Order: sequence, then structure tokens, then C-alpha cells
Amino acid sequence: MKLISWNVNGLRACMKKGFLEFCRSQRPDFLCLQETKMEQGQADVPLGEGILEFWNSAEKKGYSGVAVFTPHAPVAVALGMDREPYDHEGRLITLEYESFYLVCCYTPNAQEGLKRLDFRMAWEDELRTYLTSLDKRKPVIFCGDLNVAHQEIDLKNPQTNQGSAGFSQQEREKMTLLLDSGFTDTFRFLHPDTTGAYSWWSYRFQARKKNAGWRIDYFLVSDRLREKILRAEVLSDVEGSDHCPVLLELDV
Repeated sequence: MKLISWNVNGLRACMKKGFLEFCRSQRPDFLCLQETKMEQGQADVPLGEGILEFWNSAEKKGYSGVAVFTPHAPVAVALGMDREPYDHEGRLITLEYESFYLVCCYTPNAQEGLKRLDFRMAWEDELRTYLTSLDKRKPVIFCGDLNVAHQEIDLKNPQTNQGSAGFSQQEREKMTLLLDSGFTDTFRFLHPDTTGAYSWWSYRFQARKKNAGWRIDYFLVSDRLREKILRAEVLSDVEGSDHCPVLLELDV
């Protein structure tokens, strides 16, 4: 089973930059998108016959938003966590299948000066509670732009970014808590010492050309799925957004 997650930073814009060609060439079982910045129906996304679309768009127009495209019909679909005030920004979709849950997520950014850190911390606690509750019923595949570089190995310049949004001690500790709650970072499981594997680059200072990036896009799986991880990659050569796609193949 092949899964791809990608923060497209505006799906309509990304479709003008090779998005459709990439997705058609990969033909994933699940394509999970973040920051779609649109509602379903505002543009056609012709990924092929039989592809089902599941959208959770923000109430604020042109902001946030997640979507999942798949040929596999789920047993059930949930938008958000059913928790106030976290379900108005189009940040979470859960698809339930007979043997697993798939959760697509766009985590709130703590923002410059960490001015939204309190909201982010509360979100992290609610999300961890939600994911662990799912995990008690069946294994979870959790993916998306989680807006945190967990370890120093996950960004180019850890020393100069200490305390920055996405690399604050508070955000990193929440990621550790989530992993300790029964989840595995699939990329680090297969590539524990790989450096220079980044999924986001600033548009400033030719950061992508210099590979001065951050790994903030993830596939996490319930620990009991870790031995079924066949492949976990950061597809850094794929352009079209300030993020690149990440890929997971599972023997499920």
C-alpha cells in the first residue's frame, strides 16, 4: 500500500506546477493533502476514474484545509476531532477502514514570536488524546504537515533556530510525547542517521537551492505497524510547493 502526504500550499496553484502529472505517475492508494486553501468544487482535480474525494476546508476562505484522494471506500469518515475550538480551521480528516485508521493532519503553526503557542499546545494535547483513543481500537496511520522539526537532525540550522516556531522546546516535547504514546516516525525508523532530508524550505535566501530546510512533514504509524514499513521517503526533488511530498509504503 502506497501513501503520499503533501502540503501543497494552495492546491489550485500547485496544479499549475506539475501536481497532476506527479500524482498520476505515482498512483498512490492514498493521497493526503494539507493547506489546500480551497473548498471542494472550486476546481476539478482530475486524478482518474474511481477516485473518491474527502475534504475538510476551513471556515475562513483561502486558508488551511485538508483533503484525501483514494480509490478505496472507507467504512466511515470524520472531519475534525469533535472538539471546540479546534474544528473550524479544516485541519483533520479521519478515514476508517476495516484494519486501520488513516488520519490526515495540518497542525497549527505557532507563528512568529510563538504568539499562537498556547493554542498549539492545547491542540497537541487534544490530538494526542484523539489518536490514542483510535489506536486502542485499531492501528493508526497518521500523516501530514506537523509543523515541527523533532530533532536537531531534522533541520539544517538547529542552533540558530532554537526557540523558533516549529523548533521550540515546547513543540518538540509534544512530538516526543506523541511518539512515546505508541507511535513510530516511519522515516526515522528506516533512516535513523540520515541528514539533509528536509520537506520544507523557506522561499527566502534560496533556501531550497541550498537545501537549508526542515523536515516537518511526517508519516507516523502505531508501533505495532512498524515491522510492516517497507519504504519511507522524502521526495525532495518534487517541486510545486514550498513543501515536498513524503511517501510511505506499508505491507498492509
